Amino acid sequence: MIIDEKEILRLIEDREEPEREELLAILGKAQGLGGIVPHEVVRLLNVTEPEHLSLVYERADRVKRKVFGDRVVLFAPLYLSNHCVNSCRYCGFRSPNRELPRRRLDEKEVVEEARTLEGMGFKRLLLVVGEDPEAGVDYLVKAIRAIHRETGIRIVHLNAPPMEVEALRELKRAGYGVFQVFQETYHRPTYKQMHPKGPKSDYIRRLTVMDRAIEAGFDDVGIGALLGLYDYRFDVLATVMHSIYLFRSYGTHAHTISIPRMRPARGAVLTEQRLTRYGVTDQELKKIAAIYRLSVPTAGVVVSTREGASLRRELLKAGASQMSAASRTDPGGYRQGGKTLEQFSTDDKRGLVEVMLDVIEEGRLPSLCATCYRVGRVGRRFTSITSQGLMKGFCQANAIITLREYMLEAELDGLKETFENALKRALEEIKEERVREYVLKKLKELEEGRRDLYL
Repeated sequence: MIIDEKEILRLIEDREEPEREELLAILGKAQGLGGIVPHEVVRLLNVTEPEHLSLVYERADRVKRKVFGDRVVLFAPLYLSNHCVNSCRYCGFRSPNRELPRRRLDEKEVVEEARTLEGMGFKRLLLVVGEDPEAGVDYLVKAIRAIHRETGIRIVHLNAPPMEVEALRELKRAGYGVFQVFQETYHRPTYKQMHPKGPKSDYIRRLTVMDRAIEAGFDDVGIGALLGLYDYRFDVLATVMHSIYLFRSYGTHAHTISIPRMRPARGAVLTEQRLTRYGVTDQELKKIAAIYRLSVPTAGVVVSTREGASLRRELLKAGASQMSAASRTDPGGYRQGGKTLEQFSTDDKRGLVEVMLDVIEEGRLPSLCATCYRVGRVGRRFTSITSQGLMKGFCQANAIITLREYMLEAELDGLKETFENALKRALEEIKEERVREYVLKKLKELEEGRRDLYL
């Protein structure tokens, strides 16, 4: 059983705030990097006392630093098509929407968008496509092959509809990294209401796709719930249960857990009444990020540009470890934004360099690393390394190396000193002399013109 819906409903009946002693016991257990179990997740969901919330955030940040260090991975989504046969009530791409023209990028346009993102400094992309019959497996295989052939993008992940094993196997062979599907909501009655027509109305097919993806060879998978469709307590607990199921079944937790929150979408039909009823506050979103970090310490907790700059800074202090930047949710949007339909509106409009500066000012290290997928630190091995606290050294080294490469290629104008100081601090934090020497060697090689170096 992937999730136990009756057990979730039973657990979330508990609304009692935990006493400090109980809270400290749960947080202390989480520091061991073994995660926490569902009834402990519920106890953390019940925390509302400001002092106790601060403790939850601080311990989540501590776990994040213990697992991944100070690094914050940055990436960009590349939307391939806004054609879709589904009619999801919250989405701008829903099939009945006639607000703006539809667009599907051809191979040349995919490469042009990828080159634009590469020119900004990105090295990893997330390709996004909905249920477009003309953008199936063959289209997606051609897209990634063209990107790898024509650009310097190093890793490409995929957010796409559920597929069968053989189709997923073809995508894995083509070179995709993480395969990502959001359940949207794990609450069946709400799921049915939100997805009235189209293939996406099949709840079970969507819920079981990660099993098929892993069978097809995807070592790393990404999950998440769209917060605001239903009671977030139900969906958070279900998401954690889903990751625990993956670990028990395959020896690896969800590689990423995303925390998308409902945003306005032109042509969507979700009512303000529902948004008010199930809306997730900024404080609750911070708590959710922290709970995911404490529950599944090995996962990348991912924050999108749905959220504004100030809240994204706060989420980094509550356990988030990956962020998108400069995002467009309309196909072709990086070169010709505003000419076609967006999936949803974004709040953080800043470019990559501005987001990197923000990360640095928060005392953290922006990372453009794309290493693990190319050296076999994936799946079971990744989960094992991270759960032992051994990934931090790799993350720190590769963040430094990729940041220096970015600095050598970007136009930083008067910002160079800020970046240099960040690198200096990061190097000083490397305690193992052998690793520091290796990184210094790679930095010298970068200065001499070599690229794509890593530990």
